[in-house]
Amino acid sequence: MRQASAVLAGRRMYETMRFWDSPERETGATEVERNFAHAWRETPKIVFSTTLRQVGLNARLMDGDAEDAVRSLKAQADGLVILGGADLAASLARAGLIDEYRLYMHPVVLGGGKPYFQSGLSLALTPLGTQSLPQGVTLLRYAPAG
Repeated sequence: MRQASAVLAGRRMYETMRFWDSPERETGATEVERNFAHAWRETPKIVFSTTLRQVGLNARLMDGDAEDAVRSLKAQADGLVILGGADLAASLARAGLIDEYRLYMHPVVLGGGKPYFQSGLSLALTPLGTQSLPQGVTLLRYAPAG
């Protein structure tokens, strides 16, 4: 998160991640949680939504064309631009605007939820590597093929 110059999120992902906006998260149970909360609060967020009317601190709301906004942001960004939200990711993938996929595999089975990739979205990916992270999390990195 500290490498990110911005976070792009759809409404549902943004609402889920608002958990980390609370100052209490910086006094969380573990150092990893405290560090993540601090980095999350410092990183600018752009939220793509047609239903939200306001967003929290260090966030701005966009209800226009996500593809145009992301093209502009990528041209200006100094650092990683992190994307969260399956629907937003699918539209940006179709437009060829995702440079790298980072899949974080957590050792927890939820048994439900929104699919990681949107149905009907076909992606050919080239492996870039894996990394073992704290708490048993594995990071899988891929680039769009071709």
